[in-house]
Amino acid sequence: MYGTIRLLLYDMSFPLTELVTETERKPSLVEDAYVALKHAIRQGVLPPGYQGSEQEIAAKLSMSRTPVHEAIIRLQSEGLVKVLSKRGVFICTISPDDMREIYDVIIACESMAAELLAGLPEFERGTKANALETLNASMGFALQNDNLLAWAEADDEFHRLLVASCGNGRIARIAESIMDQSHRARMLSLKLRPTPTKSVQEHQLIIDAIRKGLSLEAHNQARAHRAHARDLLLPLLERFGIKHL
Repeated sequence: MYGTIRLLLYDMSFPLTELVTETERKPSLVEDAYVALKHAIRQGVLPPGYQGSEQEIAAKLSMSRTPVHEAIIRLQSEGLVKVLSKRGVFICTISPDDMREIYDVIIACESMAAELLAGLPEFERGTKANALETLNASMGFALQNDNLLAWAEADDEFHRLLVASCGNGRIARIAESIMDQSHRARMLSLKLRPTPTKSVQEHQLIIDAIRKGLSLEAHNQARAHRAHARDLLLPLLERFGIKHL
């Protein structure tokens, strides 16, 4: 065997670059499948309660089955899908009670994240406040143009950046694991609720507190903002008789 390996190493015609390319390609395909499948779930292309085989899902994504299979395993660990023995893949549903629990976690994570951001040195918190302000401006622009989808995407990015940049990796990971579920609720309720004009104003209050280094104020503003969203969404689901998201 040693001799075989040595011959391969000295055989310049042996396609080592193909091995490297293949090694790099597989993770890329899996990541592509993961991103595509998560996007389809988040946007409702594969709605809650959808059930299908891995092959059917792969066909919908125009991808091969192997990377889709690995993506499904990853998404199952995040609570977005469930693999049913001999019955395919099920897109998990979220009840109003689930949403209440999700908001409890989001409120705790984001209020602490805002507090931590406000406690950073002045230059660092200013830089991060600027990034949040850019996303908030995108939200405002989207609302001015009646583009609720663009608003929803910018809003989602704002909240992800808030927790991702707070410096506490555990808070960021916990929040990230459930934000896709809250995004589904956001997308479903877009056309059912009033235009979310207050969201930009409430975000600005969070940003201002972070920029000024007011940790308690940042905490309270972030908490109030998410609590307001919860108190708007849950009665809305009840009013329209929506049992699953």
